[in-house]
Amino acid sequence: MTIEFTRKRFMAALAVSALALASCGPKTADKGAPATSAEAAKTEYKIGWTIYAGWMPWAYAQQSGIVKKWADKYGVNIQLVQINDYVESLNQYSAGKLDGVTATNMDSLTVPAAAGKDTTVLMIGDYSNGNDGVILKNGTKLADIKGRPVNLVELSVSHYLLARALETAGLKMADIKTVNTSDADIVAAYSAADTKALVTWNPQLSEVKKMPGATEVFDSSKIPGEILDGLSVSTEALKANPNLGKALVGIWYETMALTVAQTPEGKAAREQMAKLSGADLASFESQLKTTHLYADPKSALAATVSPDLVTANDRVRKFSFSMGLFGQGAKSVDDIGISFPGGKTLGDPKNVKLRFDPSYVQMAADGKL
Repeated sequence: MTIEFTRKRFMAALAVSALALASCGPKTADKGAPATSAEAAKTEYKIGWTIYAGWMPWAYAQQSGIVKKWADKYGVNIQLVQINDYVESLNQYSAGKLDGVTATNMDSLTVPAAAGKDTTVLMIGDYSNGNDGVILKNGTKLADIKGRPVNLVELSVSHYLLARALETAGLKMADIKTVNTSDADIVAAYSAADTKALVTWNPQLSEVKKMPGATEVFDSSKIPGEILDGLSVSTEALKANPNLGKALVGIWYETMALTVAQTPEGKAAREQMAKLSGADLASFESQLKTTHLYADPKSALAATVSPDLVTANDRVRKFSFSMGLFGQGAKSVDDIGISFPGGKTLGDPKNVKLRFDPSYVQMAADGKL
C-alpha cells in the first residue's frame, strides 16, 4: 500500500484568478499586514493540511495531544483541518477560511501571495530530495528527451523540475512538448505507445521506475532546496497574536523530534503517521528517505538565513511569472515582493506578499519557547 499524494503541488493559475482578492492593486509602503480588531481579539485558529510524508507530523501532533499541549501553553485554540484536495486547501487559506496551510514555496507565492494575501512562511519543513523525477522510456541520458512529448501535470512542481532539468542539458522548453496528464493517470500513461517521457512525484515515481524500459535521468536531489515544503500562515494573524506562531513552532519541533527518533517511541509515531496517511510503515519510511527533513530548529534556521534560499526562490518566481502564474494583471516578475532575513527582498519592496521570517524558529533554536 502506498501513500496517496493528495498534495497535488499545483502552482494553480486558475485558482488565483478565481479568488476575489486584489493581486496587483495600488501599492503602498510595506509595513506588513495590519492587524484588524477582529484578528487582535482572535484566539481560535484553523490550520489546513493535506497528506504528504513531510506533513504527516501535523496529523500525528493533533491526535497525540501535542497540539493541545502547546496551544494551552500559549492561550490559543488550534484546530488542524485535513483538506482532501491540495489546491482547495490553498484556496480556502487565500479566502480567509484557514489561518495557515501546509504548502510549497512555489504555491505560497503563486496562489495566496499572487492573489494579494500577505503570507509568512513560518518554518521550512523539508525539501524534495528525490521525491520528484524525470523518466525516459528507452532512453539513457537526459539529452535524449529532445523532441519527445513529456507527460506531466502542467503548471506543477513537475513542470518546474522539467524546466530546471532542461537547463542542465542545455535544452529549452521549446525542445519538447508537454502533455498535460493528471497525477492519477500518470502511471497508466507510461504504458501507452505514444508516451516517450514523463515527470512525476512519489509514490507514482517509484511505480513508474519499476516498469520496462524506464530510466530516471533527473531528480529533485539535483536541485536541493528548491522544492520546499513548509507551513504558511497569515501575516495578519501572526502580527495580531504572536502566540500563534510560538505554539505552532513548538508543536512542530516536538513532533519532528519523534519523527526522526530511532527509538520505540519514534517508530510508534511513524507507524501512526503512516496509518493516518493510508500507508504501512515501510512505505511511509521510503517516502521519508527522499524527503530532506529539517528536523530541528537549528537546521531549519540555517536554511532560512542562507543566501541559497534567495537564489532558489528567485528561480521559482522567474519560472512562475514566465508561465503566467502571477495572474493576468502582473506586468513584471518584480510585481510581487518576497522578503528574506537580513532585509533582502526580491521584487517590489512596497508590495511584499510572501515573507520568510526566521524569528519564531530562532526562538525554538535558542530554547526560548
